[in-house]
Amino acid sequence: MTHTARRTLAGVTTAGLLVTALGVAVSAPATAAPRGAALRTCTISTLPYPTDTYRAEANVIDPTGRIVAGSALRIEGTDNQYLLLFWDGDRLTEVEAPSMAVPADINADGVVIGNGWGESGPGQPWRYRDGRIELLPVVPSSTGISVTAINRAGDIVGLGTDIDTGEYFALRWPATRPGTVEVLDAPANARPTGITDNGTIVVTAGEFGYWTSWVRRPNGRFDALTVPGAQVADVDAAAGHWAIGHVELTGSWVKVRWNLRDGSYTTLDQRLPLSEDVNVKGVVVGGDRVARGTTSRVLPGASDGVGIGARSISDTGTIVGFRNGERLTPVRWTGC
Repeated sequence: MTHTARRTLAGVTTAGLLVTALGVAVSAPATAAPRGAALRTCTISTLPYPTDTYRAEANVIDPTGRIVAGSALRIEGTDNQYLLLFWDGDRLTEVEAPSMAVPADINADGVVIGNGWGESGPGQPWRYRDGRIELLPVVPSSTGISVTAINRAGDIVGLGTDIDTGEYFALRWPATRPGTVEVLDAPANARPTGITDNGTIVVTAGEFGYWTSWVRRPNGRFDALTVPGAQVADVDAAAGHWAIGHVELTGSWVKVRWNLRDGSYTTLDQRLPLSEDVNVKGVVVGGDRVARGTTSRVLPGASDGVGIGARSISDTGTIVGFRNGERLTPVRWTGC
Protein backbone atom coordinates (compact mmCIF):
# COMPACT_ATOMS: atom_id res chain seq x y z
CA MET A 1 0.00 0.00 0.00
CA THR A 2 1.31 3.43 -0.95
CA HIS A 3 1.36 6.13 1.69
CA THR A 4 2.29 9.75 1.08
CA ALA A 5 2.54 12.74 3.34
CA ARG A 6 0.19 15.53 2.29
CA ARG A 7 0.49 19.07 3.56
CA THR A 8 -0.90 22.35 2.27
CA LEU A 9 1.05 25.47 1.38
CA ALA A 10 -1.94 27.76 1.78
CA GLY A 11 -0.79 30.80 3.70
CA VAL A 12 2.89 29.98 3.28
CA THR A 13 5.26 32.74 4.38
CA THR A 14 8.98 33.34 4.01
CA ALA A 15 9.38 31.64 7.36
CA GLY A 16 8.44 28.41 5.59
CA LEU A 17 6.21 25.45 6.25
CA LEU A 18 7.39 22.26 7.91
CA VAL A 19 6.52 19.12 5.95
CA THR A 20 6.82 15.61 7.39
CA ALA A 21 7.26 12.65 5.02
CA LEU A 22 5.89 9.15 5.39
CA GLY A 23 7.61 6.20 3.72
CA VAL A 24 6.53 4.73 0.39
CA ALA A 25 8.15 1.99 -1.61
CA VAL A 26 10.36 2.95 -4.52
CA SER A 27 13.06 1.09 -6.36
CA ALA A 28 16.52 1.05 -4.81
CA PRO A 29 19.05 3.75 -5.73
CA ALA A 30 20.86 3.02 -8.97
CA THR A 31 24.36 1.59 -8.80
CA ALA A 32 27.09 2.69 -11.14
CA ALA A 33 26.73 1.15 -14.58
CA PRO A 34 29.68 -0.75 -16.09
CA ARG A 35 31.92 1.23 -18.38
CA GLY A 36 31.16 1.02 -22.07
CA ALA A 37 27.81 1.49 -23.75
CA ALA A 38 27.72 -2.16 -24.84
CA LEU A 39 27.74 -3.31 -21.21
CA ARG A 40 24.99 -1.01 -20.02
CA THR A 41 21.51 -2.34 -19.28
CA CYS A 42 19.31 0.68 -19.74
CA THR A 43 16.02 0.32 -17.84
CA ILE A 44 13.03 2.51 -17.03
CA SER A 45 10.89 2.40 -13.90
CA THR A 46 7.89 4.40 -12.73
CA LEU A 47 8.33 6.52 -9.63
CA PRO A 48 5.48 6.26 -7.10
CA TYR A 49 3.01 9.11 -7.35
CA PRO A 50 -0.44 10.02 -6.01
CA THR A 51 -2.81 7.77 -7.94
CA ASP A 52 -5.64 10.31 -7.82
CA THR A 53 -3.70 12.84 -9.88
CA TYR A 54 -4.45 13.71 -13.49
CA ARG A 55 -0.76 13.97 -14.34
CA ALA A 56 2.62 13.81 -12.59
CA GLU A 57 6.24 14.10 -13.71
CA ALA A 58 9.77 14.18 -12.35
CA ASN A 59 11.46 17.49 -13.15
CA VAL A 60 14.92 17.39 -11.52
CA ILE A 61 17.34 14.97 -9.83
CA ASP A 62 20.18 15.96 -7.52
CA PRO A 63 23.80 15.33 -8.61
CA THR A 64 24.15 12.31 -6.28
CA GLY A 65 21.13 10.60 -7.85
CA ARG A 66 19.31 10.27 -4.53
CA ILE A 67 16.69 13.04 -4.39
CA VAL A 68 14.15 13.81 -7.10
CA ALA A 69 11.62 16.64 -7.29
CA GLY A 70 8.56 16.83 -9.49
CA SER A 71 5.08 18.21 -9.89
CA ALA A 72 1.55 16.92 -10.27
CA LEU A 73 -2.01 18.07 -10.85
CA ARG A 74 -5.11 16.80 -9.08
CA ILE A 75 -8.56 17.75 -10.39
CA GLU A 76 -11.06 18.21 -7.57
CA GLY A 77 -14.54 19.07 -8.80
CA THR A 78 -14.28 22.47 -10.46
CA ASP A 79 -10.86 23.27 -8.97
CA ASN A 80 -7.32 22.18 -9.80
CA GLN A 81 -4.90 21.30 -7.01
CA TYR A 82 -1.23 21.65 -7.89
CA LEU A 83 1.25 19.45 -6.04
CA LEU A 84 4.98 19.33 -5.46
CA LEU A 85 6.47 15.84 -5.19
CA PHE A 86 9.78 15.08 -3.45
CA TRP A 87 11.35 11.62 -3.56
CA ASP A 88 14.19 10.79 -1.14
CA GLY A 89 15.34 7.21 -1.42
CA ASP A 90 12.21 5.17 -0.64
CA ARG A 91 10.22 8.11 0.71
CA LEU A 92 7.77 10.37 -1.11
CA THR A 93 6.58 13.71 0.23
CA GLU A 94 3.54 15.31 -1.37
CA VAL A 95 2.99 19.04 -0.84
CA GLU A 96 -0.15 20.86 -1.91
CA ALA A 97 0.74 24.13 -3.61
CA PRO A 98 -1.66 27.08 -3.99
CA SER A 99 -0.22 27.91 -7.41
CA MET A 100 1.34 26.35 -10.49
CA ALA A 101 4.59 25.53 -8.67
CA VAL A 102 7.23 23.66 -10.70
CA PRO A 103 10.76 22.64 -9.58
CA ALA A 104 13.58 24.20 -11.60
CA ASP A 105 16.76 22.69 -10.10
CA ILE A 106 18.20 20.82 -7.12
CA ASN A 107 21.68 20.68 -5.60
CA ALA A 108 23.70 17.88 -4.01
CA ASP A 109 22.35 18.75 -0.55
CA GLY A 110 18.79 18.23 -1.74
CA VAL A 111 17.82 21.91 -1.79
CA VAL A 112 15.16 22.40 -4.45
CA ILE A 113 14.29 25.67 -6.15
CA GLY A 114 11.30 26.41 -8.32
CA ASN A 115 8.79 28.89 -9.63
CA GLY A 116 5.12 29.61 -9.13
CA TRP A 117 2.47 32.28 -8.99
CA GLY A 118 2.21 34.95 -6.32
CA GLU A 119 -0.78 37.04 -5.32
CA SER A 120 -0.21 39.41 -8.24
CA GLY A 121 0.51 36.77 -10.91
CA PRO A 122 3.57 34.87 -12.16
CA GLY A 123 6.96 35.45 -10.64
CA GLN A 124 7.16 33.97 -7.12
CA PRO A 125 10.30 31.83 -6.82
CA TRP A 126 10.68 29.47 -3.85
CA ARG A 127 13.17 27.17 -2.15
CA TYR A 128 12.52 23.81 -0.44
CA ARG A 129 15.03 22.62 2.17
CA ASP A 130 14.91 20.70 5.44
CA GLY A 131 11.24 19.92 4.80
CA ARG A 132 10.28 23.59 4.50
CA ILE A 133 9.10 25.83 1.66
CA GLU A 134 10.51 29.36 1.71
CA LEU A 135 9.54 32.18 -0.64
CA LEU A 136 12.59 33.90 -2.10
CA PRO A 137 12.90 37.71 -2.11
CA VAL A 138 12.12 39.50 -5.35
CA VAL A 139 13.08 42.82 -6.93
CA PRO A 140 10.20 45.32 -6.47
CA SER A 141 10.65 47.04 -9.84
CA SER A 142 10.32 43.84 -11.83
CA THR A 143 7.77 41.30 -12.93
CA GLY A 144 7.96 37.71 -14.06
CA ILE A 145 10.87 36.78 -11.76
CA SER A 146 12.01 33.16 -11.99
CA VAL A 147 14.89 30.99 -10.78
CA THR A 148 16.77 28.64 -13.09
CA ALA A 149 19.70 26.97 -11.26
CA ILE A 150 21.37 26.34 -7.89
CA ASN A 151 24.89 25.15 -7.04
CA ARG A 152 26.31 23.08 -4.16
CA ALA A 153 26.93 26.18 -2.02
CA GLY A 154 23.28 27.20 -2.37
CA ASP A 155 23.83 30.17 -4.70
CA ILE A 156 20.78 30.60 -6.93
CA VAL A 157 20.53 32.37 -10.29
CA GLY A 158 17.52 33.50 -12.26
CA LEU A 159 16.04 36.43 -14.10
CA GLY A 160 13.53 39.20 -13.87
CA THR A 161 11.75 41.50 -16.29
CA ASP A 162 11.94 45.27 -15.96
CA ILE A 163 8.42 46.50 -15.33
CA ASP A 164 8.95 49.61 -17.49
CA THR A 165 11.11 48.45 -20.43
CA GLY A 166 10.20 44.76 -20.56
CA GLU A 167 13.88 43.81 -20.76
CA TYR A 168 15.33 40.83 -18.91
CA PHE A 169 18.03 41.17 -16.27
CA ALA A 170 20.16 38.64 -14.42
CA LEU A 171 19.64 37.88 -10.72
CA ARG A 172 21.55 36.00 -8.04
CA TRP A 173 20.42 34.95 -4.57
CA PRO A 174 23.77 34.55 -2.73
CA ALA A 175 23.95 31.81 -0.10
CA THR A 176 26.31 33.91 2.00
CA ARG A 177 23.69 36.68 2.33
CA PRO A 178 20.40 34.94 3.15
CA GLY A 179 17.24 36.86 2.40
CA THR A 180 18.82 39.03 -0.32
CA VAL A 181 18.73 39.14 -4.10
CA GLU A 182 21.12 41.10 -6.31
CA VAL A 183 21.04 42.30 -9.91
CA LEU A 184 24.17 41.18 -11.77
CA ASP A 185 26.11 43.41 -14.12
CA ALA A 186 25.56 41.48 -17.34
CA PRO A 187 24.91 41.97 -21.08
CA ALA A 188 21.54 43.44 -22.05
CA ASN A 189 18.57 41.08 -21.81
CA ALA A 190 20.62 38.53 -19.86
CA ARG A 191 18.95 35.29 -18.78
CA PRO A 192 21.13 32.99 -16.61
CA THR A 193 20.52 29.31 -17.31
CA GLY A 194 23.11 27.59 -15.11
CA ILE A 195 25.59 27.99 -12.25
CA THR A 196 28.42 25.57 -11.45
CA ASP A 197 29.79 24.68 -8.03
CA ASN A 198 32.65 27.21 -8.34
CA GLY A 199 30.20 30.04 -9.08
CA THR A 200 30.60 30.15 -12.87
CA ILE A 201 27.34 31.31 -14.48
CA VAL A 202 26.21 30.74 -18.07
CA VAL A 203 23.94 33.32 -19.66
CA THR A 204 21.93 33.80 -22.84
CA ALA A 205 21.48 37.48 -23.73
CA GLY A 206 20.05 39.64 -26.47
CA GLU A 207 16.73 40.13 -28.22
CA PHE A 208 14.57 37.19 -29.25
CA GLY A 209 16.11 35.36 -32.18
CA TYR A 210 19.39 37.29 -31.93
CA TRP A 211 20.81 35.54 -28.88
CA THR A 212 24.38 35.51 -27.72
CA SER A 213 25.82 33.22 -25.04
CA TRP A 214 28.24 34.16 -22.29
CA VAL A 215 30.06 32.66 -19.36
CA ARG A 216 30.48 34.77 -16.22
CA ARG A 217 33.60 33.79 -14.29
CA PRO A 218 33.64 33.84 -10.47
CA ASN A 219 35.64 37.10 -10.62
CA GLY A 220 32.82 38.77 -12.59
CA ARG A 221 34.50 38.67 -16.02
CA PHE A 222 32.30 37.76 -18.99
CA ASP A 223 33.63 35.69 -21.89
CA ALA A 224 31.75 34.89 -25.09
CA LEU A 225 30.47 31.34 -25.45
CA THR A 226 30.05 30.69 -29.15
CA VAL A 227 31.16 28.72 -32.22
CA PRO A 228 33.10 30.25 -35.14
CA GLY A 229 30.66 31.41 -37.80
CA ALA A 230 27.59 31.17 -35.55
CA GLN A 231 24.94 33.83 -36.16
CA VAL A 232 23.08 32.96 -32.94
CA ALA A 233 24.14 31.13 -29.76
CA ASP A 234 21.89 29.95 -26.93
CA VAL A 235 23.15 28.17 -23.77
CA ASP A 236 20.75 25.85 -21.95
CA ALA A 237 22.52 24.41 -18.88
CA ALA A 238 25.89 23.87 -17.18
CA ALA A 239 27.59 21.47 -14.76
CA GLY A 240 31.23 21.03 -13.80
CA HIS A 241 33.25 22.51 -16.66
CA TRP A 242 30.59 21.74 -19.28
CA ALA A 243 27.80 23.80 -20.83
CA ILE A 244 25.28 22.81 -23.49
CA GLY A 245 23.19 24.73 -25.97
CA HIS A 246 22.67 25.29 -29.65
CA VAL A 247 23.96 27.66 -32.31
CA GLU A 248 22.77 28.73 -35.74
CA LEU A 249 25.21 27.97 -38.53
CA THR A 250 24.27 28.88 -42.13
CA GLY A 251 20.58 28.73 -41.30
CA SER A 252 20.64 25.43 -39.38
CA TRP A 253 20.52 24.81 -35.63
CA VAL A 254 23.38 22.73 -34.28
CA LYS A 255 23.48 21.36 -30.70
CA VAL A 256 26.85 21.76 -28.99
CA ARG A 257 28.67 21.11 -25.73
CA TRP A 258 31.23 23.69 -24.58
CA ASN A 259 34.24 23.17 -22.35
CA LEU A 260 34.04 26.14 -19.98
CA ARG A 261 37.75 25.93 -19.19
CA ASP A 262 38.85 27.10 -22.63
CA GLY A 263 35.67 27.76 -24.64
CA SER A 264 36.25 24.83 -27.01
CA TYR A 265 33.19 22.94 -28.25
CA THR A 266 32.01 19.57 -29.52
CA THR A 267 29.04 19.00 -31.82
CA LEU A 268 26.41 16.76 -30.26
CA ASP A 269 24.53 14.02 -32.08
CA GLN A 270 21.86 15.99 -33.91
CA ARG A 271 19.34 13.19 -33.34
CA LEU A 272 19.14 14.52 -29.78
CA PRO A 273 15.78 16.36 -29.91
CA LEU A 274 16.56 18.79 -27.07
CA SER A 275 19.48 19.70 -24.83
CA GLU A 276 17.71 19.72 -21.47
CA ASP A 277 20.47 18.94 -18.97
CA VAL A 278 24.15 18.00 -18.61
CA ASN A 279 26.11 16.42 -15.74
CA VAL A 280 29.71 16.92 -14.59
CA LYS A 281 30.86 14.15 -16.97
CA GLY A 282 29.43 15.99 -19.96
CA VAL A 283 26.57 13.51 -20.50
CA VAL A 284 23.56 15.24 -22.06
CA VAL A 285 19.84 14.38 -21.97
CA GLY A 286 16.86 15.71 -23.84
CA GLY A 287 13.69 14.34 -25.39
CA ASP A 288 13.96 10.56 -25.75
CA ARG A 289 17.79 10.39 -25.89
CA VAL A 290 20.96 10.46 -23.81
CA ALA A 291 24.21 11.59 -25.46
CA ARG A 292 27.83 10.76 -24.62
CA GLY A 293 30.59 12.27 -26.68
CA THR A 294 29.33 12.62 -30.25
CA THR A 295 26.92 9.66 -30.08
CA SER A 296 23.52 9.14 -28.45
CA ARG A 297 21.08 6.35 -27.70
CA VAL A 298 17.33 6.16 -27.44
CA LEU A 299 15.93 5.75 -23.93
CA PRO A 300 13.48 2.87 -23.42
CA GLY A 301 9.84 3.39 -22.57
CA ALA A 302 8.25 4.82 -25.72
CA SER A 303 5.87 2.90 -27.98
CA ASP A 304 2.96 3.55 -30.31
CA GLY A 305 0.89 6.22 -28.61
CA VAL A 306 3.31 6.53 -25.66
CA GLY A 307 5.94 9.27 -25.52
CA ILE A 308 8.81 9.89 -23.10
CA GLY A 309 10.89 12.88 -22.12
CA ALA A 310 14.14 13.15 -20.16
CA ARG A 311 14.32 16.23 -17.94
CA SER A 312 17.39 15.88 -15.72
CA ILE A 313 20.49 13.71 -15.21
CA SER A 314 22.58 13.13 -12.08
CA ASP A 315 26.36 12.83 -11.96
CA THR A 316 25.85 9.08 -11.38
CA GLY A 317 23.98 8.82 -14.69
CA THR A 318 20.46 8.36 -13.30
CA ILE A 319 17.90 10.19 -15.46
CA VAL A 320 14.39 11.35 -14.58
CA GLY A 321 11.51 12.67 -16.62
CA PHE A 322 8.07 11.54 -17.77
CA ARG A 323 6.17 8.97 -19.78
CA ASN A 324 3.01 10.12 -21.52
CA GLY A 325 0.52 7.34 -22.22
CA GLU A 326 -2.96 7.19 -20.78
CA ARG A 327 -1.67 9.75 -18.29
CA LEU A 328 1.57 11.63 -17.64
CA THR A 329 3.65 9.71 -15.07
CA PRO A 330 7.09 10.28 -13.46
CA VAL A 331 9.86 7.88 -14.49
CA ARG A 332 13.50 7.14 -13.82
CA TRP A 333 16.11 5.57 -16.11
CA THR A 334 19.21 3.77 -14.82
CA GLY A 335 22.18 2.18 -16.54
CA CYS A 336 21.79 4.28 -19.66
